[in-house]
Amino acid sequence: MNTITQNAADHVSIEQTLNRWSQAVSDKDLPRIGEHYSSDVLAFDAVGQLQFKGRDAYMAHWQACMATCPGPTLFDMQQLHVELGQDLGFGHFLCHCGGTNEQGEMQSSWLRVSQGYRKQNGQWLIAHEHFSLPFDMLTGQTAFNLQP
Repeated sequence: MNTITQNAADHVSIEQTLNRWSQAVSDKDLPRIGEHYSSDVLAFDAVGQLQFKGRDAYMAHWQACMATCPGPTLFDMQQLHVELGQDLGFGHFLCHCGGTNEQGEMQSSWLRVSQGYRKQNGQWLIAHEHFSLPFDMLTGQTAFNLQP
């Protein structure tokens, strides 16, 4: 993890938060995933609606996404960069994300992820999240095959 912060305790805290969040996603543990978001999170995901307002709406979307991949999940954060202030921060990373389909085949692609963090009651939470996939402007086709 490449983290820039003035406070070593915040550095450790955000690293632990993101590791727990990533593991919860890999485990498909929706309650644990939800613990990492602020109640007023605003999320822009690569699939589904234009935006999700609030943790409940976003968790319903997470549940629907996970239902499309019945088998094991791949969720690997790479090239993470985080900057933190006193109670606000941001981060970005590439995420190799996918799941096993009904035939047992892994279907995955690389996503771009940006997050905004807010420290509430001493805990870093994700207050904004944006997952995106690059696409070809001429064809409108999503670029699933790109590699970092």
